[in-house]
Amino acid sequence: MRDLGVFLLALFPAAMMLDFRYHSNREMESYLLRVNASNPDIAHLYSIGRSVAGQRLWVLALGLSPHRHALGVPEFKYVANMHGNEVLGRELLLQLIDDLVQGYRGNESWATRILNSTRVHFLPTMNPDGFDQADTNCYLSQGRFNRNGVDLNRNFPDAFAGPWGQRDLEDAGREAEVRAVMGWLKTETFVLSANLHGGALVASYAYDNSNGGGELVGRASLTPDDDVFVHLAKVYSHNHASMRQGGRCGDQAPFREGITNGYQWYPLAGGMQDYNYVWAGCLEVTLEVSCCKFPPAGQLPALWADNRKSLLAFIRQAHLGVKGRVLDCSGAALHNAVVEVSGRRNVRPFATDKHGEYYRLLLPGNYTFTVTYPGYEVLTETFFVPYGPERNSALTHDFLLRRVTVATADAAPSSARSLLSPAVTSAWMLAALGMALAFQGLIS
Repeated sequence: MRDLGVFLLALFPAAMMLDFRYHSNREMESYLLRVNASNPDIAHLYSIGRSVAGQRLWVLALGLSPHRHALGVPEFKYVANMHGNEVLGRELLLQLIDDLVQGYRGNESWATRILNSTRVHFLPTMNPDGFDQADTNCYLSQGRFNRNGVDLNRNFPDAFAGPWGQRDLEDAGREAEVRAVMGWLKTETFVLSANLHGGALVASYAYDNSNGGGELVGRASLTPDDDVFVHLAKVYSHNHASMRQGGRCGDQAPFREGITNGYQWYPLAGGMQDYNYVWAGCLEVTLEVSCCKFPPAGQLPALWADNRKSLLAFIRQAHLGVKGRVLDCSGAALHNAVVEVSGRRNVRPFATDKHGEYYRLLLPGNYTFTVTYPGYEVLTETFFVPYGPERNSALTHDFLLRRVTVATADAAPSSARSLLSPAVTSAWMLAALGMALAFQGLIS
């Protein structure tokens, strides 16, 4: 097996040394296959599904444990070419893959710091069918939609559409590409994400939609983590060559510091950004990386230079805040334990994954955490969270829960005893629904 690895490394360079041009879907697939074959220790190529026309949606993961999640290592993703005619993002991601692999092979500290501490996933094209139909016009929309003529960024379940509990989270009626991403978010616990678009030069953040409730502040629709989203958007815009200057694209109004709240820019229902945050607990920012949707190929070297520093800096933000596990006294991981931060009441609470892990992106400061799980005592702790990206790791803090004793259960009010019964799953679902309904009442 070792001889095979040596043979592959000799057959293919560490990465293909990409030239600056637009690559067809077949050429992109060939490139990803070669990177995967020549870097088996840090690369893993997998498909999350197929497009309407049957083209594979390829994802390349890079990291020390590329094939599977490693405890304490955040999962990060970049997605591009959701609109088939917005093409710069897919070339930026291919160049970033090449850059990281070459940097890692050259033992360059900036690359080793990222790949030793983060598992980075790249989906260079979410809409390969649209790309095949796209023309090179800077502003027209030919190729924007998928093969069925659907805008994929309007096809996700929307947290603000209809009464709570009636929002359609089922796959039925969703496009193949959207179903693939929804399934992907169920298999990986992504912490941070960015979706690359074209047609403007701005970093846009959640929410994209609103139902006119408490999230609406002025003309913006703000999440409970608005401070973090603003920080994330500024990390990209301030590291970009010109985005923070807020320049105009055509007749667009300027964006202060190169960032905007999505809803304040224009309301958008069914977007992927809000879906990531509300339903998957993943903070996603939309990056509009060029005024022209299909820039001339001759501009690609300069556009890569404009965005390279931002793309690398944004990945490191996966280490903001605090991470850890929720365990019982025996050390067993507790799946779906709710980890809430005081003052940040999310539509859908952040909860632990199947490993009992939680990740909370937070800016430096003192925070109070409340951890709840059926049949266990509620735990509240307050502690300081430092700035993690400079150390390439968020603060690690585990929560240890104790089971509720019989005496405690007997002393609990009758309305609470159902939460302490052996029927943990049903009770927990009812409790979560109750919290959600209460919150809906507050924002309605």
